[in-house]
Amino acid sequence: MSGPVRIALVGAGAFGIKHLDALSVIDDAVVGSVVSTPIEQAKEVAARYGATHAGTELDEVLARDDIDAVILASPTPLHAEQAVATLRAGKHVQVEIPLADSWAGAESVALAAEETGLVCMAGHTRRFNPSHRWVRGRIQAGALTLQHLEVQTYFLRRSNLNALGQPRSWTDNLLWHHAAHTVDLLRYQTGQEVVAGHVLAGPTHAELGIPMDMSIQLRTSGGTLCTLSLSFNNDGPFGSVFRYIGDTGTYLARYDDLVTGNDEPVDLSGVGVPGNGIEGQDREFVAAIRDGRAPESSVTSVLPSYRVLADLDAQLNG
Repeated sequence: MSGPVRIALVGAGAFGIKHLDALSVIDDAVVGSVVSTPIEQAKEVAARYGATHAGTELDEVLARDDIDAVILASPTPLHAEQAVATLRAGKHVQVEIPLADSWAGAESVALAAEETGLVCMAGHTRRFNPSHRWVRGRIQAGALTLQHLEVQTYFLRRSNLNALGQPRSWTDNLLWHHAAHTVDLLRYQTGQEVVAGHVLAGPTHAELGIPMDMSIQLRTSGGTLCTLSLSFNNDGPFGSVFRYIGDTGTYLARYDDLVTGNDEPVDLSGVGVPGNGIEGQDREFVAAIRDGRAPESSVTSVLPSYRVLADLDAQLNG
């Protein structure tokens, strides 16, 4: 591809805006369209980021010959269906996490990617945060063996609100969305598959219809443990804290930042990736398209993580 990759952003909510901010500093990318509802929001965001087209339906951009790729930051229940439609229309696609909210959905995206040969990437941001990349470098260099990954993922989300506290039309999911980050990160950092897992869920919310609290335990083929605590009931700072307990050190990652177990800042300047995980994954998406290669966090590489989620889901519903 000689010119910049022409991208349509679908879903101008909290994470959609993060992608637009990232794309605005990537020279090899241009935002050609913003798709969102209502149309007034789509038009306002398109104007703000210099996109020439605004609409409310994915089909509008799939029919355009001036769009090469689509980033899906739409509601979770639409991810798999929209990703398959995008690939079938001949467009590369990056699907925000989660790839799907069922094993059948994840498999359908993987099959479409295989059949079309197009770039199909899942937005597993933890693979691109400089904090987690630094830890990965230590592990790959043989300087750290991970013994236990302990994670707390906490929000106060007793109604349908996004990360900015704005109302949304769909319900978030602790297992398929938030646990997906940790399950995939465990596989990514250890290079091992999950061979054992157990999940417990708290009471189901009367209105939202989902468990608001969850506890997950995992073990990899090499014996690394993972303990994951998730809650939509936490009244305090929201987000995730990842504690890496290794044989030569302990590190706490909070999104793009990293400290030791004694709260000493770790210098991440030599990691070689952008300081922002979203920018890192968008740069990888654009580079993979231009290079004609599979991206990091391709659908193929993350698919086993969704098999683990499906097994845990079966435990909850068995």
